[in-house]
Amino acid sequence: NITLEHGDIVNIDVSCYYKGFHGDNSEMFCVGEVDEESRALLQVTYDCWQAAISICKPGVPYNTIGAVIEDYVTKRGFSTTRNFCGHGVGRVFHMSPQIIHYKSNLDLGVMQVGNIFTIEPMIQIGSHENFMWGDGWTVSTVDGSRSAQFEHTLLVTETGVEALTAKTATSNKQFWE
Repeated sequence: NITLEHGDIVNIDVSCYYKGFHGDNSEMFCVGEVDEESRALLQVTYDCWQAAISICKPGVPYNTIGAVIEDYVTKRGFSTTRNFCGHGVGRVFHMSPQIIHYKSNLDLGVMQVGNIFTIEPMIQIGSHENFMWGDGWTVSTVDGSRSAQFEHTLLVTETGVEALTAKTATSNKQFWE
């Protein structure tokens, strides 16, 4: 057990199963006031995530998502994890396509109307390398630097993409909203 302290940042990742279908999302939270570097990390993570979502529409190759994310974060001095990815979502929780959050020439397929998947970049202040704790769930950076993540379950529509796990008018706001 770890007690959260003033200045910490925390990611809460929630999945649901409703009428035979899965959903997945996560949000970052600040515990009290956090330092400027952590605030920049959260802002860059959110912004690269939104930039990646904005390019989604029918006909776009899935590997384009990772290029958008990596270009955005590296220009700002951050890194993106390579060991974890977004994923297709439906009657199975983790399915194709894999949504990688870094540049790659892998053929991951092309977005089509009706595809449902997550974009969930993990962005770090330091190294992109990480390790799994003994609990089989918790992940840390190898250099102890902070990491942030946002995630939505997305549906490709005829004109773009719809966030199935979008915030509502009464959702908590981030410090920049």
